[in-house]
Amino acid sequence: MSESKIKISNLHKAFGKKVVLDGVNLELRKGESLVVIGGSGTGKSVLIKCIQGLLTPDSGSILIDGEETVGADREQQAALHSKMGMLFQGGALFDSLTVWENVAFGLLENQKMPRKQAKTEAIRVLRQVGLAPDVADLSPSELSGGMQKRVSLARAIATKPEIIFFDEPTTGLDPIMAAVINDLIIESAKGLGATALTITHDMASARKIADRIAMLYKGKIIWEGTVKELDKTDNPYVLQFINGSSQGPIKVEI
Repeated sequence: MSESKIKISNLHKAFGKKVVLDGVNLELRKGESLVVIGGSGTGKSVLIKCIQGLLTPDSGSILIDGEETVGADREQQAALHSKMGMLFQGGALFDSLTVWENVAFGLLENQKMPRKQAKTEAIRVLRQVGLAPDVADLSPSELSGGMQKRVSLARAIATKPEIIFFDEPTTGLDPIMAAVINDLIIESAKGLGATALTITHDMASARKIADRIAMLYKGKIIWEGTVKELDKTDNPYVLQFINGSSQGPIKVEI
């Protein structure tokens, strides 16, 4: 068994009386692609924010490379963030910056790379995600949704992170563009040897990019396994979710 990159133990997080994470246990191995599935409001985004240190858990442990990160000081947090890349759900590109400046944001701000070098590196990464150099000086608003998603992916991998988070990477894309983005995610993560954690409710995307899948429901991981195991499961919660059925143990609050 390969080495653990992220190990989450008995993680709890509540907002007031609303319990979001209720004892999450999850482990990601180095270089693995894990997809966490679950309905809206099940705590997937809160889980990612806790791992990133953007939210402080109420209790529990998050080990990254064997080091406890819950309660880490600012210096430790900065070192952690330098290992991470993130593809945000809506792309979250900065409108006031050009495409290349968006891609090179981490290189300029955190690594203090000279602008000329950063632009060269940004153009190289844009090529990796299938965008021509002439896109570099455009504004994000001049790009289609699919191109914006590619730019967001380029930004996520530009700093060569060890861990990449993908938040609903195919939301708002047509099936063909979604498939292209899924392929790019696989190529990018594998090319870097990065550990990838994706949250999504798009099962086509989950099946394509996952080495393993875990389902989060009511603040707990209720099932995990490979895509092959997913196809054989008789877990009623998982079956209802992947089949998109209104009938089953998951009750939708309207």
